[in-house]
Amino acid sequence: MLYYLFLYLTKYISGLNLFRYITTRAVAAALTALVISLIFGPLFLRLLHRFQVKEKIRDEGPQSHKAKEGTPTMGGIMILFSVLIPTLLWADLANRFILLILMVTVWMGIIGFMDDFLKAKKHQPRGLVGRKKLIGQVLCGLLFGLVLYYYPPSGVFSSDTSIPFFKNYILKLGILYIPFIIVVITGTSNAVNLTDGLDGLAIGLSAFCFIAFAALTYVSGRADFSSYLAIEYMPGSSELAVYCAAVIGASMGFLWFNSPPAQVFMGDTGALALGGALGAIAILIKKELLLVIVGGVFVAEALSVILQVASYRLRAKRIFKMAPLHHHFELMGWQESKVVVRFWIIGAIFALITLSTLKIR
Repeated sequence: MLYYLFLYLTKYISGLNLFRYITTRAVAAALTALVISLIFGPLFLRLLHRFQVKEKIRDEGPQSHKAKEGTPTMGGIMILFSVLIPTLLWADLANRFILLILMVTVWMGIIGFMDDFLKAKKHQPRGLVGRKKLIGQVLCGLLFGLVLYYYPPSGVFSSDTSIPFFKNYILKLGILYIPFIIVVITGTSNAVNLTDGLDGLAIGLSAFCFIAFAALTYVSGRADFSSYLAIEYMPGSSELAVYCAAVIGASMGFLWFNSPPAQVFMGDTGALALGGALGAIAILIKKELLLVIVGGVFVAEALSVILQVASYRLRAKRIFKMAPLHHHFELMGWQESKVVVRFWIIGAIFALITLSTLKIR
């Protein structure tokens, strides 16, 4: 909205032309998200305490986590507001890429909110039944896939996708692109959700992923950069850099309160929204397969759960001391903060490798 206001005022104040540039508005979005988080965060925490929106620690988790019981949860609401408001203020709302990413973010946030609400206020330990949660995720992916397949956001958008490290090879999916999108959206949202088990872990890793995608969305929407780097040119996708910057600012702001020992947990509201948005961004710029690299830690966390369950059912044996993977290292004797920082380091390395794919082709 401020984008349109400043655009109108440029006829009177030439200096406001600066806000025509995506880079300027991305910085503004990140700072706005950070300020919103830091200013309204304490108020939000007081409201959570007032309405007794507190985390119930499951008995099957590490016993050391019992001390965290009673910590306010549903902090994902703060993340959502800190992302949505800057995006609405600084992004071009006529851009279909922006409208699509906002749709996925809100949809997945609502599913997460329902799950958190049932656990925190209705005292249902399992929250939203897994089957219902999965149906909501699949429906989000289905709607997103149908829109992209039949009403693409740009004329060059197709059902093909790029293959990392290969310049002249693409994966042609045709109508299978829709189920492929469903798998990506569902997979990324659940992977981030599974990772959200230690103070600051998921939000810090998300920040690294969106830093990488901020760069990728920007170059993908620039004809000059995409031509030089020999990547798919997606007219209009550069506007997604504003959204990514808002997520980065919101992540840093939330981390202020979520760093060990956490004053608030993001809950499914934040985890599902961030995970779904991460998958949607990758889909919109045709970098779906890069999710395996940029979200390498998320992938490892999800795989650890799958392998643990499969091994126990088939052989009645556990591969890890506990899944997801971060709990395994906790039970090996690592302090929680050590696990978090080391996983952050690995996440940063994965983000750098992702950016290197632009040249290593």
